[in-house]
Amino acid sequence: MKPDDIHRAIGILREEARAWRTPSVTVVAEASRSPFKVLVSCIISLRTKDEVTTRASARLFDRAPTPEAMEGLPVEEIARLIYPAGFYRTKAEQILEISRRLVAEYGGRVPDDLDALLAFRGVGRKTANLVLTLGFGKPGICVDTHVHRICNRWGYVATKNPDATEMALRALLPPEYWIEINDLLVAFGQNLCHPVSPRCSICRLSDLCSRVGVAQSR
Repeated sequence: MKPDDIHRAIGILREEARAWRTPSVTVVAEASRSPFKVLVSCIISLRTKDEVTTRASARLFDRAPTPEAMEGLPVEEIARLIYPAGFYRTKAEQILEISRRLVAEYGGRVPDDLDALLAFRGVGRKTANLVLTLGFGKPGICVDTHVHRICNRWGYVATKNPDATEMALRALLPPEYWIEINDLLVAFGQNLCHPVSPRCSICRLSDLCSRVGVAQSR
């Protein structure tokens, strides 16, 4: 994929995404416009299927929609509410610790600063950028495994890990696509551009894609 091809690629993905399920954290963001809920649902989503994340987040936020309410819950109850999310006990501890720190250090408000977010246990660059983009509408590029894999598969970047992909995209990707690139590529990766045996025969981006690392496709 040549740099200028990204405009056509994004246009196609926007059209295709109308038929795809919206990623769970984006559903939370659109429904609540709450940086806290985006942060917590993103933690729940790590190594967890979207449908599990959606239900677990809804149960938890029905019980505790704010940091103040969350810090009043026993960690065992948080774990029960988010089960069967992957690593639910560890995530429950992280959610409780983050909530307590938000109340104690930030007056119950999620900071809109990347470095401040990264200082919380369990918050990496993917989660921090998702909070900034979906929670606050601030510029940022959230790079998860889908974004990293697909951008490299396209040949749009050539990087070894998601952090390097984020830095490469910050230099290459037009700013107007920064916030939406994660939603589009997560949905694309879940529906067509699978890690193994992607559905290249029905993909409208096939003529733009270098298919780097693709050994078998459908």
